[in-house]
Amino acid sequence: MREAITMWKYTRMVVLVALTAAMYAAVLIPFKLLPIIPGITELRPANVFPVICSLMFGPAGAWGAAFGNLIGDLMGGTYGLGSYFGMVGNFLLGYIPYRLWRMLTSKEPGAWSPAMLVRYLYVTLLASIACGVTVGWGLDILGLVPFHVLGPLISINNFVTAAILGPLLLPVLYKRVKQWGLLYHDVMDPADLSRGRLPHLAHVVMVLALFGSLYAGVSISLGLNEEAARTIPLLFGLEITAPESLLVPAGASVGMGLLPLMVLLLIACLLI
Repeated sequence: MREAITMWKYTRMVVLVALTAAMYAAVLIPFKLLPIIPGITELRPANVFPVICSLMFGPAGAWGAAFGNLIGDLMGGTYGLGSYFGMVGNFLLGYIPYRLWRMLTSKEPGAWSPAMLVRYLYVTLLASIACGVTVGWGLDILGLVPFHVLGPLISINNFVTAAILGPLLLPVLYKRVKQWGLLYHDVMDPADLSRGRLPHLAHVVMVLALFGSLYAGVSISLGLNEEAARTIPLLFGLEITAPESLLVPAGASVGMGLLPLMVLLLIACLLI
């Protein structure tokens, strides 16, 4: 994560932060008029920008996503304490893709093959869940929206948008950005780019922390051990029935229950 700090000494990286934030906020704000949960979240086609800007601009994409989300909340009338959890979640949405991509392959994401597309969808999924569980955890702590509603919703909203629009936009934009010499690894000195201390171990820890947080957060939020089994409503009319033996004990709060997993996620982000 060192380059998330060292990037600020590069003028062009600072400009790319501003560019990412401006693009993100500019598309976020109009869609505030199409809320999914009024005052909390909305239809967000703009969520493609943190992912593709991450793969092009690296840490500048992460910071741009964080500031762009905050600007979108300020200008769109949804600003509140939850906006700061939104900043952290969107930072991860823009941080995880380029870190994972660099760990998984040395190939650039500018031209799609089946393997490259699968890899793109994979890093997008993990980044989307990271954003979803972070924002869902924070807003549940604040008592605004229960985790079982917001965590999965944000994760799906992020992933679907980036999965559909990203493969269309990235090949076109990546080629232009590369020609202009604005890819983050072209702008920054290699000495300022961290390679990760234990990237493969961190990758495994990240996957376990993300899916564990999503599962445990929904379980705790719903208090699923009140019955031997309970049918859990999902999106689009789907549902799942979970046995009591697999569920997290009721009475635990989402805030404290997910804290160890959120710490693991932070450690994984630092080491990957």
